[in-house]
Amino acid sequence: MPTRVGIIGASGYAAADLMRLLLAHPSAEIVALADLPDKCGPLAALFPQFAGRLDLEVVPADADALAKACDVVFLALPHTASMTYVGPLLDAGTRVIDFSADYRLTTPGLYEKVYGAPADEANLPLAVYGMPELYRDAIRPARLIANPGCYPTSAILGLAPLVREGLVAPSDIIIDSKSGVSGAGRTPKLLTHFPECNESLKAYAIGTHRHQSEIAEQLSAIARTEVEVLFVPHLAPMDRGIESTIYARPLQDLTPGRLADLYHAAYDAEPFVVVRDVPPATKDIAATNYVHVYPTVAGGRVVVSAVVDNLTKGAAGQALQNMNLMFGHDETAGLR
Repeated sequence: MPTRVGIIGASGYAAADLMRLLLAHPSAEIVALADLPDKCGPLAALFPQFAGRLDLEVVPADADALAKACDVVFLALPHTASMTYVGPLLDAGTRVIDFSADYRLTTPGLYEKVYGAPADEANLPLAVYGMPELYRDAIRPARLIANPGCYPTSAILGLAPLVREGLVAPSDIIIDSKSGVSGAGRTPKLLTHFPECNESLKAYAIGTHRHQSEIAEQLSAIARTEVEVLFVPHLAPMDRGIESTIYARPLQDLTPGRLADLYHAAYDAEPFVVVRDVPPATKDIAATNYVHVYPTVAGGRVVVSAVVDNLTKGAAGQALQNMNLMFGHDETAGLR
C-alpha cells in the first residue's frame, strides 16, 4: 500500500518541487493538497505544469481532515505558521515533515531570538533534524522532522568532516554562499523583482541571516564544542541552486590529498553526496538531490566548495529522502 501524502503550503516553489518528485515515487501517492485560504484553487491554475498529471484542488488547510487522509503531511509554510498544524497532526498519529525553521533550533530561547516568536515547546523535543547524512538512525522512527534549511545543507555537509575531527579553528569559519532567486519564495518582493536581480549579484543580511544560527548550532553538535561562523549570503541571477565557498583556518598541516581522503571516507557511502576533484557548478546538480563537495587548501586556509539545488536537496528532495527513511522505502526512491 502506498504512503499517503498530504502537503500544506502547496502553492509554493518547494511544494511544487516535492510534487514533481512524488509523482515519480513508486510507493507514494499525493492524496491531499492544502494551503492558507487566500492561496487555494485548482493545482493546474497555480502550476500549469501539473495539468493532466495531478488534478487536485488546493483547499484551505484542515489538520483534522488531513490527518484522516494521510500517513504523512509535509508543511511547506512560512516560519511560525507550521506550529498551527504540527500539534493536531501529531496528536492524530500523522507524521510530519516541516520545511520551516520552526523545529530546527533547540537551544533554549534561540528560536524566539532569531524568528521573533515563541518556540513550540510542547513539540520541539519530538523533532529530529532531517539531515540523513548525520541523523539517519534517528530519522527512521521520528514523528516530526525539522527539514534543514537550504543554505545550511550546503554549509553543514561542506564542513562536517572537518569539525568532527577538530581539524579547523571552530571560531574562524567564513561561509560565502550564492543562491538562486527561488530561494526567496514565490511571494513577490523588490529584492527578487526581475529588473532588480537580473544581471546582478547582491550580498544581503551579512552576518545576520537567520540560517547562521542553524549552521552554528548543528556544527557545534558535530564538533562537540562551540562553533562560530560568519555567514554571508548572496542573491544570484539564476532560478535555482546554491554554491557555498567555505573558508576555515586549519589547526594542523592539511594537504589537498589528505582532505580528499577525509571527505571520501565521510561521504563515499552516502547515496547523494559526491566528492569532486575539481570545483563543482550549480548546473551539475540542478533539479537533483545531490550535493557535490570539493575540499582543497589555498592561501593557508582550507577551502571547500559545496553546491546543492536549493529546492531539491535544500528542501523537497531532502524531505522526500526523510520520508523514505521514515516509512521503510528505499532511501533513493523518487530521487534518482
